[in-house]
Amino acid sequence: MRILLHRADGKTEPWIKDFARYLPEAEVIVWEKGVPAPPCDYAVVFVPPEEMLPDLQEVKAIFLTGSGADGILRFGDAIPPHIPVVRLTDAGMGAQMAEYVTHAVLRYFRRFHEYEDLARAGEWAPLLPPIREDFAVGVMGTGVLGSRVLEALKPFGFPLRAWSRTARAIDGVQCFHGADGLDTFLRGTRVAVCMLPLTDETNNILNQTNMSKMPQGSFIVNVGRGGHLSEPDLLNLMRTGHIEAATLDVFRNEPLPMQHPFWKEPRITITPHISALTLRRESVQQIAGKMRQMDKGEAVADVIERSKGY
Repeated sequence: MRILLHRADGKTEPWIKDFARYLPEAEVIVWEKGVPAPPCDYAVVFVPPEEMLPDLQEVKAIFLTGSGADGILRFGDAIPPHIPVVRLTDAGMGAQMAEYVTHAVLRYFRRFHEYEDLARAGEWAPLLPPIREDFAVGVMGTGVLGSRVLEALKPFGFPLRAWSRTARAIDGVQCFHGADGLDTFLRGTRVAVCMLPLTDETNNILNQTNMSKMPQGSFIVNVGRGGHLSEPDLLNLMRTGHIEAATLDVFRNEPLPMQHPFWKEPRITITPHISALTLRRESVQQIAGKMRQMDKGEAVADVIERSKGY
């Protein structure tokens, strides 16, 4: 078995060592620009460069080192439809995402974002938290990670809501779906947590029209993709106070350019795409297991449905 590996950060050696540990029968070839790759059975990538496309057209399957597929589906049919693209299932990301979102929700509920401003100003001013029953948290996206976040939030007693493309039923969560359900979902959601896959339908879903449907003084938490959020619209709604604050981990341009107005907006909390980092060892173990299944002719889970984009 031969694996073609690409890492945008260039840190391939630890991945090679882990594949040697969990899939010793495989030879790992590091893809290099301008260097023809030998025939390989599988590719392991996340956001491959366009120059890699000819090599990706020759493998039996492509394994992603993340849960989102937009970075490779942007090439369309340049990746032949018969080649399965397999995403990660959790691989340690669920716990991280649950920690990140829970922290953001509790920070806004307990008004710690306001205490930070008061502390900087040297003011001692106890603040009453909102009424819990009025602080509905809505998660957009009910896949593996979205479901994990909802489970993590249940013990805190917030009204929980979820929106997805198709109908879902989740115990203890009020579920909405489709274009018609989005309006009702937003109107009753105080904290909107975006965890959707990025597709043509979800691009710019957090726009002026949709965010304006949320109650006055609402919050945005985006851990999906930067393309989900209309950045100018968020700033406009924050200037009017309709959106009180936002926690953003993903952006249209990453790293976020230093001249970007988000840096100067104190009510926007910025993190550098770290809400759910890929844990290498867990990822390699999962990918190795699926490669062995494929070699035996067995079906594997988490193959991307290209028509859906996830």
